[in-house]
Amino acid sequence: MRCVIFDLDGTLVDSSQDLIAAANACFVQKGVGPMLDPIGDAGTAVRGGRAMLRLGLSRLGPVDEAEVDRWYQPLLDAYEQDVSSHTRFYDGALDAVAALRDDGYAVGICTNKPEGLARRLLSELGALDQFASLIGADTLPTRKPDPAPFWAAVEGAGGDRATSLIVGDTATDFKTAQACNVPAILVTFGPDGDITQELTSEGKISHFDQLAAEVSRLIG
Repeated sequence: MRCVIFDLDGTLVDSSQDLIAAANACFVQKGVGPMLDPIGDAGTAVRGGRAMLRLGLSRLGPVDEAEVDRWYQPLLDAYEQDVSSHTRFYDGALDAVAALRDDGYAVGICTNKPEGLARRLLSELGALDQFASLIGADTLPTRKPDPAPFWAAVEGAGGDRATSLIVGDTATDFKTAQACNVPAILVTFGPDGDITQELTSEGKISHFDQLAAEVSRLIG
């Protein structure tokens, strides 16, 4: 089957406010108060927990990676307590996914969010059963942009490697596509939209109603 694999945060869902809330909970626990802005720092949120911790710590002084490592698990613990209060699918996302399935495409997810948290989020949003595969940051020994997680998502969805592509929102997704020698469609409406505009991916969309045409153009 032709196959479309999606990134999650910043691509299918806007989860930046819940992610930043979890990071700020760590800074509060540390005794320095919230260090991240839910709107202004949304672009860092989609790059993961450690990126948020580094940004917040950088506002206090030089960043010690040991301190980033120390607070990473507390951040995950805080996030697990509330993964979906402010997280929503982008406009048209689920309709676009359903249309792909109806047209005979296999669809799955490959995210650098820990798999358990990704499953919990999708379950709470009522959409876990919309995707035939889900590969997270800790499903395999490696994570994006290593090609192994992407191929695992393709195969888990019942897709064909030769007619597969990735839909994402960051340079990590772009590099994953390059590593796998598959097309990338980058969304420009996510928090990292300015950066994705600069990447020379095979396709770009500014709304999910453009996805079907781009997918058809790239993999048939």
